[in-house]
Amino acid sequence: MRTYYCRTFSMLLLMGCLITGCQENKRTNQQRPNIIFLLTDDQRWDALGVMGNPVIQTPHLDSLAESGILFTNAYVTTSICVISRASLLTGQYAARHKINDFRTSLTPEQLQKTYPMLLKASGYRVGFVGKYGIGNPKDQPKEAYDFWECTNKHQPDYELVAEDGTPIHHTDKIKNDLHRFVSSYASKEPFCLSVSFKAPHVQDEDPRQFIVSPAYRDYYRDDTISKPKTANPDSWNRFPGFFRTDTNIARERWKIRFANDTMYQNSVKNYYRLITHVDDVVGELMDDLEEKGIADNTVIIFMGDNGFFLGEHGLAGKWYGYEESIRVPLIVYDPRSKEKDKGTVSSKIALNTDIAPTILGLAGITVPEDMQGVNLFGLAKEEIPERKQFFYEHHFLGSPKIPTSEAVVSREFKYIKYTEHGYEEFFDLKNDPHEENNLIDNEKYEAIIDQYRSEYRRLAAAVQ
Repeated sequence: MRTYYCRTFSMLLLMGCLITGCQENKRTNQQRPNIIFLLTDDQRWDALGVMGNPVIQTPHLDSLAESGILFTNAYVTTSICVISRASLLTGQYAARHKINDFRTSLTPEQLQKTYPMLLKASGYRVGFVGKYGIGNPKDQPKEAYDFWECTNKHQPDYELVAEDGTPIHHTDKIKNDLHRFVSSYASKEPFCLSVSFKAPHVQDEDPRQFIVSPAYRDYYRDDTISKPKTANPDSWNRFPGFFRTDTNIARERWKIRFANDTMYQNSVKNYYRLITHVDDVVGELMDDLEEKGIADNTVIIFMGDNGFFLGEHGLAGKWYGYEESIRVPLIVYDPRSKEKDKGTVSSKIALNTDIAPTILGLAGITVPEDMQGVNLFGLAKEEIPERKQFFYEHHFLGSPKIPTSEAVVSREFKYIKYTEHGYEEFFDLKNDPHEENNLIDNEKYEAIIDQYRSEYRRLAAAVQ
């Protein structure tokens, strides 16, 4: 009899431990949110309704911003997709992660210190959907992820064929992949899903450039997009001779997108159409999360990988240190936030290097010392000191195609140096937000320019 009771007690004790363990795991999972990082390709900061754009329709992203944190001064530290994406994953400047071209892949050691792999090591299920965009496609870390839906091309095609043989737009493929991931989620462990849209990037080498889904071709048909103030010959002609050439890629691409009014209207409307399509996918993702019952514990972060010239300064593309190129949208939505924290608008300088530390912070993971960003929640809540300025660098290709440049950027001033040529620019952003007047030789600004030159040297060393 004693043996029976002992066995019974042991079984009850074991069951109790299992139940307690399950409850503890459940509590742990509830404390560690699901995380979705949404990244668009070439979306500039003002291509959102909530950022004051009077034409573009982005109601779902606007809603996330109105219920979360909207960073109005978000930037990238290098304005080109591959290098920015490496900074997003590693939390590091290009000067440190050394990804400065389209061929160099993350080393196995670097990969293990990216935010997805650090989360996976701590018990997260990790996935990647869309454009990976770093290094040689054969080196893509498919096997390291629990869920992987990326093209084996460095740059995806917009026009694809679905498994049933029907045409499908790349943005809709991402929508389907998101639906499949969320609907199959078993809630056994928290997840972190990185989602990288091709939109609104152009289709390189295709004369149509911005290829939209047929379902969006009528959007903005009756709108007239106002041309930028600096979309004029004078803005182009102010550049120095080494920059102002027909071999400058930004000028080459201006000629096929913005060279006349018809081209301008067509290009910008298609750019907006691609973004609105993304916005609709975000809306459907939110519906899927609600239907699955996990919306209340899923944090969503949205950002662009770099900005984009829409004809400003006679340019197209990105690369250079002007606002249109380096400034991006950034929204952080945490449904668990207190009511008083919802709808926060932060003017603090935020960077792409902040994404990895922020995601790790959400998961309760210690941020590696070699990450150079900060936690965006701490920044918005003023729990950590705000940046007064940051260092910008772009070393890919070089003159004459893309003259290399470095810069010091603050909300008040900007110092740019074209490093191959020793050419300097200095802008008073408060009085000259469109960066039309180079003040480098203006005696009135001599003292502040010297300060920025000194800060440039300090920051260039600090980001290594």
